Amino acid sequence: MAEVSFINPLSDEGRSIIREYGDLNQIFDVDESLIDICTHTLNQRISDDALIPKSYAELAMKRIQWAIEKKNNKNFTQAEFEYLANGDLFKQDVVTFHILCQAIAIQFNTGSRETRLFIESQGTLILERLAKIPPMARADIIDEVLDEIKTDGAIHWKSLRDIVASKKLKLTDLLIDDGDIILQQEDFLYRFGDEFTDRSPERMYNILIGDSVKEQIISRLIMQKTEEYINRIKEMSQRIEIHPAIIKIGEDLKEFIPEEISKYNQYYAGSGGIYGSVQAGKLNPDAFPPCIKATVEGVSSGGRNDAIVLLLTSFASYARLYPRIFASDETVKVSDMDPDLSITENEILPLIFDAADNCTPPLFDDQPQEKINIISKLGFGMHERVDINHEGETKWYTPMSCEKIKIYLPNLCHPDKSCKGINNPLSCYGRKKYQLDQEAPKE
Repeated sequence: MAEVSFINPLSDEGRSIIREYGDLNQIFDVDESLIDICTHTLNQRISDDALIPKSYAELAMKRIQWAIEKKNNKNFTQAEFEYLANGDLFKQDVVTFHILCQAIAIQFNTGSRETRLFIESQGTLILERLAKIPPMARADIIDEVLDEIKTDGAIHWKSLRDIVASKKLKLTDLLIDDGDIILQQEDFLYRFGDEFTDRSPERMYNILIGDSVKEQIISRLIMQKTEEYINRIKEMSQRIEIHPAIIKIGEDLKEFIPEEISKYNQYYAGSGGIYGSVQAGKLNPDAFPPCIKATVEGVSSGGRNDAIVLLLTSFASYARLYPRIFASDETVKVSDMDPDLSITENEILPLIFDAADNCTPPLFDDQPQEKINIISKLGFGMHERVDINHEGETKWYTPMSCEKIKIYLPNLCHPDKSCKGINNPLSCYGRKKYQLDQEAPKE
């Protein structure tokens, strides 16, 4: 049977493994036991020696590579990472998990793309591991993990607000009594056993509470505890000296993650066709459609708010960072393309703020709160500045369609030949920028 720590590396068993591990300097050393377990994992692809991690440090990088490829690589091959689901690897896995938590905590912001990638991948890995455990053993391990996750002997429904909001679970899927989620049979029988007189309470438990619900809850709660753990490490790192091995892993991750992601996310505009594709890059004002040019030059009182906050903010941010949004089925955030937010702060926001100042009267003179609304439309919540730790509090709004511009900002809609056959100013920009790039003299 799989060990509890293989599902929950933050368990008492997991902490015991960490205490016994010893000197962190050895994480870069070749580990024959690790190699042997990985090599002899059932269904593991071993045609390429590079697929097998040789040290704990390499295993940490492979964990991150797996997360990136699983999310982005359409030709992802599970057999290349099958060892990650091998329960014999539980001790190495626990050590690697804690190494990654510490390295990520000291190297990245708590709300960064890199931190989100690791936390979300941990939840995915838990579900995949549970799925490979035989049903009877799985039920036992699930109950053991739930026993440790509980706070004060219970799991309150409010702790699952995020997973309910994500629509992976519905409140109607849960059995809730006095605010507590009932998941284990003994708890169910204690609370409701006397309520059933004409049918078996045990059978009703199996009908009302399924294993899939418990697995989703375990995955989500361990993700939350992982995030809390990373936050605690980040706070502690201000007061204690970090081991050089952890610092080295963090530095390696800073180079490795964007390099791996760049293999799959090219951020091209448009959907191809006769106009090809336009790569994200510096904004070209010459390619702006008429409505955007008019907005940048300044809007008179009446349409200022919608023109700056709704139209220009979304257009400028997507045109600069992710012009292919309408040709993609991805859900993206600003930091996915601008990890340190330097482009947002030094290129996008100045353009928007300058356009606001060009309005008659200047927008922020009488409506300074619109600066907060601009930050909100970029996905950083109702705050006065962009901050990675606030990202996700609101949605990164996509550009208004031409139809909506005609309805809500008719004074800005004066189509020219570049608008022909277009239904969104971002698409117009992509097509025109591509044409201008083709006409530019080759160096």
